[in-house]
Amino acid sequence: MHGYTAEKQAYLTRLRRVEGQIRGLQRMVDEDAYCIDILTQVSAATRALQAVALGLLEEHISHCVADAINNGGPEADAKVKEASAAIARLVRS
Repeated sequence: MHGYTAEKQAYLTRLRRVEGQIRGLQRMVDEDAYCIDILTQVSAATRALQAVALGLLEEHISHCVADAINNGGPEADAKVKEASAAIARLVRS
């Protein structure tokens, strides 16, 4: 069971909303919308994806990483490193 399982439907709803935003962006470009309007929508879609990413990260840390730490051993170190790498990727994006 994954840490996000309890919130799976909420994540799917948010991702479907982002998918709609992306389709809207494609439509805007296709219809030659004003650049700033497109950029505004890109920013909104980016923020929505970041919110999903942060939620998933929080779920991962509170569930997967915490369980591994409670169990100890090399898996604990691996999960902490994995979470740190995920945070680094999010910060760079």
